[in-house]
Amino acid sequence: MPRSVWKLKTIKLMKKLFLTQFILLAAVVSLFSGCAAVTRTATDVGLGAGGAALGGELAHNNPYAIVGGAAGGALLGETLHYANGKLNDQSYQTGYDKGRSDAVKQQYWLYVSMQQARAGDDGRVRLYPVHLPEQVIDGVIFQPTTQFLRIEGDGTSTH
Repeated sequence: MPRSVWKLKTIKLMKKLFLTQFILLAAVVSLFSGCAAVTRTATDVGLGAGGAALGGELAHNNPYAIVGGAAGGALLGETLHYANGKLNDQSYQTGYDKGRSDAVKQQYWLYVSMQQARAGDDGRVRLYPVHLPEQVIDGVIFQPTTQFLRIEGDGTSTH
């Protein structure tokens, strides 16, 4: 077998081995980076080691590439943690706002039901229209409108 063919087969085998290692490393890193139980340090170390291995493999064990890959992996880990923290904060705030909104609605409907129970069905609540003309107060022009005055009681006088 000629030497050039042997060298070509060796290069193809190395590429296939590198691709297999890269896929395995990517799978392990993705498993660790998504787990809530994995600490920030473990993620940074795992991604840093993966980056170092990738940098060394791509640059034929150049020490600068290994250090750069490790730093890049650790930086990627920190970026993922930062983005995850921002997403958690945003989700917490959304849930908090939804809870406050629900509490206000619940209080409103409780107030309405209390008023309905107090008014009963015997017609003790009456609404009287009050026509308000256009008026100017402190330079502000109020347009004419009709408001309703709510009167509760059976209409009998107490004197």
